[in-house]
Amino acid sequence: MYNYYFALASQNFLLNEEPLEEILRERTEYYQNINKDVDFWLVLDPIFLSFSKFDKNYINRNSSYAAIISLDKNFIKWLKLRIGFVSIGEFRSNSTFVPNR
Repeated sequence: MYNYYFALASQNFLLNEEPLEEILRERTEYYQNINKDVDFWLVLDPIFLSFSKFDKNYINRNSSYAAIISLDKNFIKWLKLRIGFVSIGEFRSNSTFVPNR
């Protein structure tokens, strides 16, 4: 069983109002420097929301969302501190995450 952690916000906020590309690029470079495999993904309109653990009052059904998903809980906590206006949560899965589904 795999534990996944995520930071969720509107697509507009994450993609246009925050320097997300820079944040993820720096994280990727850091992982390369310490020889760690990348364990995070950016997902648009995530489908896992219905079975994840987080405050669902945050969701507006008429909005588009984006999520950064990771196996590293501390990375998601750090994103919450760095970005601020995101909701964090978690979910479990029997299989490895496939972002294009």
